[in-house]
Amino acid sequence: MSTVFQILTLLGALGMFLYGMTLMSEGLQKVAGSRLRSILSAMTANSFTRILTGTLITAIIQSSSATTVMIVSFVNAGLLSLTQAVGVIMGANIGTTVTSWLISLLGFTADISTLSIPLIGIGFAFMMFKSQKRKNIGEMIIGFAMLFLGLSFLKDSVPDLSSNPEAIAFIQKWTDWGFFSVLIFVLVGTVMTIVLQSSSATVALTLVMASQGWIPFEMAAAMVLGENIGTTITANIAASVGNISAKRAALAHTVFNVFGVIWVLALYKPFLWLVSKIVVGLGGEDPFVSSASLLYAISTVHTLFNVLNTCILVWFTPQIVRFVTWALKGHKDEEEVFRLRYIQGGMMSTAELSLEQAEQEVVHFSEIVKKQYRYARQAVNESDDENRFDELFKKLEHYEQITDRIEFEIAKYLSNIRESDLSQEGTNKLQAMYKIISELESMGDSGFNVGRILQRKNLHSQKFDETTVRKLNHMLDLVDVAIDCMIANLKEGFHHVINISNAQDAEHDINEYRDNLKEEHLRNIESEESGYLRGVYYMDLVSECERVGDFIINVSEALVELN
Repeated sequence: MSTVFQILTLLGALGMFLYGMTLMSEGLQKVAGSRLRSILSAMTANSFTRILTGTLITAIIQSSSATTVMIVSFVNAGLLSLTQAVGVIMGANIGTTVTSWLISLLGFTADISTLSIPLIGIGFAFMMFKSQKRKNIGEMIIGFAMLFLGLSFLKDSVPDLSSNPEAIAFIQKWTDWGFFSVLIFVLVGTVMTIVLQSSSATVALTLVMASQGWIPFEMAAAMVLGENIGTTITANIAASVGNISAKRAALAHTVFNVFGVIWVLALYKPFLWLVSKIVVGLGGEDPFVSSASLLYAISTVHTLFNVLNTCILVWFTPQIVRFVTWALKGHKDEEEVFRLRYIQGGMMSTAELSLEQAEQEVVHFSEIVKKQYRYARQAVNESDDENRFDELFKKLEHYEQITDRIEFEIAKYLSNIRESDLSQEGTNKLQAMYKIISELESMGDSGFNVGRILQRKNLHSQKFDETTVRKLNHMLDLVDVAIDCMIANLKEGFHHVINISNAQDAEHDINEYRDNLKEEHLRNIESEESGYLRGVYYMDLVSECERVGDFIINVSEALVELN
C-alpha cells in the first residue's frame, strides 16, 4: 500500500510541476503575447535575428512547445516562410535551456519552495484586481510558485535507493552495457517527453534522478538528448491539422533535433569531455568524479547541444527546407503559399522605397483574392457533392482568414511608413493604399459569404438546377472580368494617371445582369416555377456577387483619387 501511495505522490508532484509550468507560461504569454506575436510575424530575412528572436521569446515564455506551436500556426497562416520558421525553431531550442538552468540554480541549490506559499498569496492578491493585465501577472506568479513547489515535492517523493541495494543493482544493470545503455536512456528520455508533453518536466525528472544518485552523468546526458527528440512531437501534433507548409515546419524541427542527437552520439565521449572541461573551467567539479556539479553539467549538456547544433545547421537551412519539401509532397492546391511576399524583410532605407514595397504587396494581395474566387466558383458548381464542398468551404474560410491577416500586416507596415517624412505624393499613395486593402479584405469576406450561403442551402436540402448554376457561372464570369480589370489598374495606377473605364464597364455589366436576374426571378415566383427557399439562396448569391463588384470598383476609384 505504501508503494502505491509513493507512486501516486510522485505523480501528483509531477502534475503540480507541469501545471505550474503551464500556468506560468500561459500567464507570461498573456502579459506579453501580442508583442511576441508581432515580433514573430515581422521576422526579417537575417538568420541571426531569427535565432535570437526564437531564443528570447522561448526564454521569456518558458516554453519551447508554445513557441514552436506559434511558429507552426504562423507558417500555416502564411505570415512566416518555411526558411524563416526553421531559424526561429533553432532559437527556440536554445531558449528552452533556460528552464533547466532555473531548476538547477534555484530548485536544488536554493530552497525556493519556502517562498512558494507567500508567492501564491501575492499572486492571488493580483488575481483580485479588475485589470486583466494584473490578473495575468498574478497567474504567472502562482504558476512560478507551483512549479518550484512541485519540484520540491518531486525531490522528496523520489525514493532513496541507498537503503535498497536490490533497486540499485537493477538500475546499475541498465547502465553497464556501454554505448547500448546510452541508446536505451536516449529512448527513455524521448518516450518520457512524448508522454508528459513537456521537455522541461523530463529535464526536471532527469535532474532529480541524477541528484539522488539513480543514474550517472553519462546516462543523464543521454536522457537530455532523448528529450530534445521527444519535444518535437508537440509541433507535429499542432501541424497535423495545418496545411502542408505547417507540416513541413514541424518536420524541420524534428530533422534539426534528430540530426543533432545523431552527431552528438557519434562524438559522445569527446562531447561529454568538453562539457566536463567547461564545468571545471567555471569553478565546478568534474561530473565524472563528483556529484557536486552534476546538475550544472546536465544543464550544460542541454545548452551546449542546442547551441552547437544551431551553429552547425544554420548554414544548412536551405538544405533542410529542400529536404522537408521533398519528404512531404503536397497536392497541387496545397502548394499555394499564403504569406507576405514583399514586405517580410521590414522597412527599407527610405520611406519612399518602403512605399514601393507596399505597392507590390497590395498587388500581390489582389492576386490572392482572385484565387479565392476560383474556389468560390468551384463551390457553386460542386455544392451538391458533400465531401468536395466541405473541402472547398474550408478553403474559402482559410482565404478569408488570410485576407484579414494580410490586411492587418500591410496596415501595420503602412503605419510605420507614416511615421517617416513623406512627400505629398507619398502621403496620397499611403491614404489610397489604406482604402484599397480595406476593400480587398471586404472581397475576402464576400468570398467566404458565398460559401456560407451554399452551406445554408445544403443544410436545408436545396439543390440548384442546371439553368440556375449556368446563370451563376455567368455572373461569376463577369466578376472575374472585373477582378482582372482591378488588378490591371493596380499595376499601373500607383505610377500613372489611368483610365478606369474598363472597371466601370465591368461593374455596369454586373449591375445590369443582377437587375435582369432579379426581375426574372420575381416573374418565376409569381408563376410558381421556382421553389421559394431555393430562390432565396440563389438571389443571395447574386446579391453577394454584385456587392463584390462594388468593392472592386472602389479600388479603381481610389487609384483615380490618388492621381
